[in-house]
Amino acid sequence: MTDSNTNPSSTFNIVVLSGGESAESEISLKSGETVARALSSRGHQVKIVDPSLVDLDRFDWTGCDVVFIALHGTYGEDGTIQSTLDRLGIPYSGCDAATSKLAFSKSASKERFIQHNVNTPSYVLIYESDDAGRIEQHARSMGYPLVVKPDAQGSSLGVTIVKTPEELPQALARCFHYDSFGILESAIKGTEWTVTVVDDQVLPLIQIQTPHEFFDYEAKYTEDSTQYLFEFDLPTNVVQAIIKTGVNACTALGTTGIVRVDLLVDRFQQPWVLEVNTIPGFTDHSLVPKAAARAGIDFGELCEQALINCLKKTTTRPQN
Repeated sequence: MTDSNTNPSSTFNIVVLSGGESAESEISLKSGETVARALSSRGHQVKIVDPSLVDLDRFDWTGCDVVFIALHGTYGEDGTIQSTLDRLGIPYSGCDAATSKLAFSKSASKERFIQHNVNTPSYVLIYESDDAGRIEQHARSMGYPLVVKPDAQGSSLGVTIVKTPEELPQALARCFHYDSFGILESAIKGTEWTVTVVDDQVLPLIQIQTPHEFFDYEAKYTEDSTQYLFEFDLPTNVVQAIIKTGVNACTALGTTGIVRVDLLVDRFQQPWVLEVNTIPGFTDHSLVPKAAARAGIDFGELCEQALINCLKKTTTRPQN
């Protein structure tokens, strides 16, 4: 690995990891292409590597200054790839292995939010081998509508809003298709929001409007009907409360790098954190590039700064 000056005027040899074998591999490939194009436009030497096709332990890392992780879902966001890169002594963007693992589990994140007084909908952790009657009892106690989600999965895959007991079995089957653990979560009726945090910098708040029942996979990545609003008919104190809640969620988990917090705001104008995405989407449909553009920040500059920040922190990570 070469020694690199972390001055913004430096150029780096960067490996962008994207693809993988998760359910989000298709989106990850698109994110990787977007990131690579943006960093190349800043003058950096960039190579895209798909870990599903390349053995990283045998990959020639000679000359690589830093890795930009654009792997969504399992292996990318759950701390696995971070642990691999730590073992190899390769600096990388984003959160460390422990934080990634924590944030990827919705139940573990919620416990941390509760400890830090960050509002999040109530939940029950369930397992695929749990007695159906027990799960139904939890659902009745929670009340309908409720939300069924895989515990560790992104892009809203496997998520169902369940309005009646009759809909529960199919929702559970869909959930457990993606993960052996899931959660039943109280449904919060309200508007959808997202806050992008880059280390200590907060990008413009976005309100999401979609004709879908919620901001699902299609609304995120394929629908042109989804609207992203930067101007809101809300009191300033409510807007600030949404931003503060998002930042507090990141603080509770100890995130670094580019992360995105998804929230709901109920009819009482109370923000509720749904999850923190430690490797958010970077495609043309994604929210982070939109927030950066609104702030007047070139997406390549944003990615570059994230890498510079991570290189400054390299000494805090295990090295060979």
